[in-house]
Amino acid sequence: MSWKKLLLFVLAIILLGGSALFGAIAGGFIVYRLVSQEQSVIVVTPSPSTVEVIPATSNTQTLTVNTTDVETAITQAVQNVGPSVVTVVATIPGQQTFFGPTGDETSTGSGIFISSDGYILTNNHVIEGANQYQVIYAEGSQQDATLVGTDQYSDLAVLKVTSTVPAVATLGNSDALNPGETVIAIGSPLGDFKNTVTVGVVSATGRSIDTGLGYSIDGLIQTDAAINQGNSGGPLVNLAGEVIAINTLMVRNSGTGTVAEGLGFAIPINTARAVSEQIIQKGYVSRPYLGISYQPITPRVAAIYRLPVQYGVYITDVAANSPASQAGLQVGDIITGIDNTSLDETHAYINTLFQYSAGDMVTLTIMRNGSQNQVQVTLGESGS
Repeated sequence: MSWKKLLLFVLAIILLGGSALFGAIAGGFIVYRLVSQEQSVIVVTPSPSTVEVIPATSNTQTLTVNTTDVETAITQAVQNVGPSVVTVVATIPGQQTFFGPTGDETSTGSGIFISSDGYILTNNHVIEGANQYQVIYAEGSQQDATLVGTDQYSDLAVLKVTSTVPAVATLGNSDALNPGETVIAIGSPLGDFKNTVTVGVVSATGRSIDTGLGYSIDGLIQTDAAINQGNSGGPLVNLAGEVIAINTLMVRNSGTGTVAEGLGFAIPINTARAVSEQIIQKGYVSRPYLGISYQPITPRVAAIYRLPVQYGVYITDVAANSPASQAGLQVGDIITGIDNTSLDETHAYINTLFQYSAGDMVTLTIMRNGSQNQVQVTLGESGS
């Protein structure tokens, strides 16, 4: 090659390099401008299970979310809690009918050991009306249990076994839950599929469900983890392996007939802990007691019977020597408020009364013969 051709070749290389360098500088400037306008850049590594979020600031810290770690946490949580979960089988005695006695029935649900002394926490509706109780451990053995006590209004009950306890669950703090947090439901759907595991998130907290019995269950945790008949009484667990709620019900149909999916509800473990402690210590849960039988009033009831109020409770009976009788309440009185709270669609009588304790003095607003009156009464104590 002549020296002229060599010189031309070198000059071409220099020009090409300069263009590339210029392009790199220009491209880098454009990327800088784009990145500076965004809050962060998400970089997906070759592994599909890992996502890195890199903040677009001078701080080079990287937040890594590894789904493999989440799956491992779920597995470990189930391994930790699973042995403490039991299937509850309650035998409901047959009834005498016109055609003769009916056979015994069984109700199945789930439960969880909360004490090495053999105490098991479950739902009241799982064992309601039963006279015999058995629990089936995760490893398959079956043990007889006795009923310690129940609480209808929180839908909780405590059973006890005298045999060796396989494991005791760790109870967490339900007040620390946040929507979006991963949770795990463990239980025995349909009574046959023991220790079934489903996973979801905390959809919301502080939910209220009307029981249709004149009161609502308040403060519930909503989750989309699958809950079916038989899951009732089983634990809802966080990724730390702590029980943060007791699964209680699933809503699938609205009042308009709309079918819903993923609407599960659980009782916060802080509530369940307080209730179970009272049941274990006293055999019942202390509730404020007024001493009346009543009929809840709704706008429909008010229209049918031409009552003077839309909401409240109509007193149908007053127990002798009760706080109500001592305060002068009568059959036919309508209670419309307790202290400064008016009874309405969102303030049921029982839920409002349960804001107080035995021994508290409250002022009842009542309607009697078309006139509004106020009556002071000191609440007694009753075990539910």
